[in-house]
Amino acid sequence: MTNRLIGLCAGALLLSACSLAPQYQQPATPEGAAWQAAETLAELPQPEAVFTDPGLQRLISLALENNRDLRLAALNVAAFEAQYRISRAALLPTLDASLAGSRQRLPADVSSSGAAISSQYSAGIGLTAYELDFFGRIRSLKDQALEQYLAQQQNQHSARIGLVSAVASAYLTLVADRDLLQLSASTLESELQSLALIEQKQRLGVASELELAQSRMTVESARASEALYQRQVTQDMNALTQLLGTQLPMNLALPTDLTDVEIAATPALAPSQLLQQRPDILAAEHQLRAANANIGAAKAALFPSISLTTSAGSLSPDLGGLFAGGSGTWLMAPSLNLPLFDGGQRAANVEVAKAQQEIAVVSYQQAIETAFREVADSLNTQAQFDRQLAAQAAQVVAGERYLQLADQRFEQGVDSYLTRLDAQRSLFSARQQLVSTHLAELNNRISLYKALGGG
Repeated sequence: MTNRLIGLCAGALLLSACSLAPQYQQPATPEGAAWQAAETLAELPQPEAVFTDPGLQRLISLALENNRDLRLAALNVAAFEAQYRISRAALLPTLDASLAGSRQRLPADVSSSGAAISSQYSAGIGLTAYELDFFGRIRSLKDQALEQYLAQQQNQHSARIGLVSAVASAYLTLVADRDLLQLSASTLESELQSLALIEQKQRLGVASELELAQSRMTVESARASEALYQRQVTQDMNALTQLLGTQLPMNLALPTDLTDVEIAATPALAPSQLLQQRPDILAAEHQLRAANANIGAAKAALFPSISLTTSAGSLSPDLGGLFAGGSGTWLMAPSLNLPLFDGGQRAANVEVAKAQQEIAVVSYQQAIETAFREVADSLNTQAQFDRQLAAQAAQVVAGERYLQLADQRFEQGVDSYLTRLDAQRSLFSARQQLVSTHLAELNNRISLYKALGGG
């Protein structure tokens, strides 16, 4: 009988190959989602090839080990993987082995044969309520769980790329604000020296009260800028600490200034390659496949379902005869569930599944449009940054010469302090803009790395 049971289970598995899920077809790429042709790459570079600064590489490693958002993403992947294994297990029969025994005494007044003691022992193997998946309902649910698991893996990849990008951007912001803090401190020192000079001239009657008031106002403005950037540096360090999920290394050495930080340009992919590289697009496609499989499960629920309960074993009134000849027993109890009337619930479930599949198509196409726009923006912006940085560097050089000449004319009494003040403000503003633009250019490289799906 055991061989018959095994053969029955094998036959049930062979009959479970049908699926009512529609054949998956990848949606067309939205019109206009493209950019200028780029070189074709087998794969994108890894983060350490893009972010070459040693301090930044160290922080990225710490974040990947300790960041709690990334830990949650990994736990979500584990949960979806377990859910997939549960759905996959439903395709197979659950076999249980049992061994049971009982002894019972019946009093004389309830037994026709007088007081009696009866015994019963049994041993067997069987399966309970195994659904024969003729129309692929369970198989479709398994496929849906698999695609959701794969989508969650891609979401974890997106979280990893986002974390690497966020750490790099926060690191650059810290370095830039530290540069601006040093600029404010040096400006304050210079303005304090100018104030001392004007105070001396004012005592000698050479400088006016107006010039003295202007100088004091400039000093306080520089002092306010120093306090502002000191606060921002502290906030930048707090932001980095949160991203890392641990304290900043005590011996972390920042680069001398922002120009010492280099982020390698990420080679651009061809538009068709982006569909296979960017994890949010891949996740959206897996969700679309899951919605496709869910249609099959909803359609299969419209048809009858057959469940099978069966067992085989041995039954005996005494333990010694449990496995003796002639003690064999078996049970087969198939059941048919035929849906007759449910108020249209199953048909509505099919419509819901189809609507969810259409929603998944739109979400997939939106993911493509967003990705292509981000890549195009980063590529088009990079060349403009190069020209802007060159112009602003030249502006700083001109501002330094302007201040030098203004200082000389003021000290010689040829020009007023107002000209010197204008030169100082212009140079300070030009240096601020150069740091800010350099930071924006490096962040654009990070954006391109992220937009192309990382490495």
